[in-house]
Amino acid sequence: MPSLEVTGHRPCGAGRRRELSAPRLRAGTPERAGLDPVELGHLVAEAHALTAGAHPWASGAVVLAGRGPVIAVAEAAGWAVRYAAHDPGTGAGVELPPPARVPVTVSTPFDLASLTKLFTSVAAVQQIERGTLGIDARVGDYLPDFYAAAAFGVTVRQLLTHTSGLRPELPLYDCPDDAGRLDLLRAEAPAGEPGRYMYSDLNMLLLQSVLERITGRPLDVLVQDGITRPLGMTATAFGPCPGAAATEDQRRPWAKADRGMLRGVVHDENAWALGGVAGHAGLFSTAHDLAVFCRALLCGGSYGPARILGPDFVELLFTPPGLGFALDQPWFMGELAGRGAAGHTGFTGTSLVLDPATDTFLILLANRVHPSRRPPDSTPRAALATRLARAVI
Repeated sequence: MPSLEVTGHRPCGAGRRRELSAPRLRAGTPERAGLDPVELGHLVAEAHALTAGAHPWASGAVVLAGRGPVIAVAEAAGWAVRYAAHDPGTGAGVELPPPARVPVTVSTPFDLASLTKLFTSVAAVQQIERGTLGIDARVGDYLPDFYAAAAFGVTVRQLLTHTSGLRPELPLYDCPDDAGRLDLLRAEAPAGEPGRYMYSDLNMLLLQSVLERITGRPLDVLVQDGITRPLGMTATAFGPCPGAAATEDQRRPWAKADRGMLRGVVHDENAWALGGVAGHAGLFSTAHDLAVFCRALLCGGSYGPARILGPDFVELLFTPPGLGFALDQPWFMGELAGRGAAGHTGFTGTSLVLDPATDTFLILLANRVHPSRRPPDSTPRAALATRLARAVI
């Protein structure tokens, strides 16, 4: 078992006693949560502004924020389905007539995109806790047939911290069959020097292969049995998810595949090519389910009677530079960053931040790629997080 360095993180909030059975989430007022209602009012208004106007930041969005076991904000805005197609001639979406549109509700599922990486990371740390996976073991010890990673001595820790040197992605979507995709992954050597940070989907694909090899179970089963089922996250699963918010009218040249308007199937082209279950993308979920996930991690791995990790191993997830989780990143965490906040973003418009120092959490689900992808812009993510940080009393 790896040595663990305790950094002072206190599950269930700084200064709060961790319960043996962590309290379940409940809806409540900002005051009940110890949050300023004026700042949360601004947060709600800014969330609605994200979907307003002819060229909104996102077609639809759900924002959920809370502190401790209290959900103080759960707000939906805009449309789960607004467009029939993307018009490359005008660069705008072809809007559906109002009766054909589908509004967002707080229970609308969204394509999580790279938030999937957090679940893959937790699944890996569960195996580390059980002693079936060594955090500093070489990938080649588990996957000798992945000969390129084996030759360079890539480790499990490097996969979890994006320091393997593997490039951001491979065109798996262009391979005609599963055998070709697997051959590409086996032959992929680090493009950069191992030990340096380079964010890469390939890290989580290799980690998925490691987990499936050592457990004999596919990733979707590991996530369900180890995380979502114990926590009661009944709305979280790999697709298809027919009621989800729509994403992209996916066509070349702006996308990497010709699939048309997507709803309920994974947006990421590589995850799609892999059958919808991938270590880096593929999960669908709701804001409330993700709040349960956040709450469990803030409470040292427990929620209600369920336990998905021990406190020391939650600590390991959040020990700099973080395992799967990004730590203290102002570009999307705003003023929540700086004291050990953890989270991630997703290409489709999703983000998640939890802050152990204030026992707060913020979830933003949005279909920013509906009807087509656009340049990255996390300014609204950071602004909402700053509102929550300033709301802490």
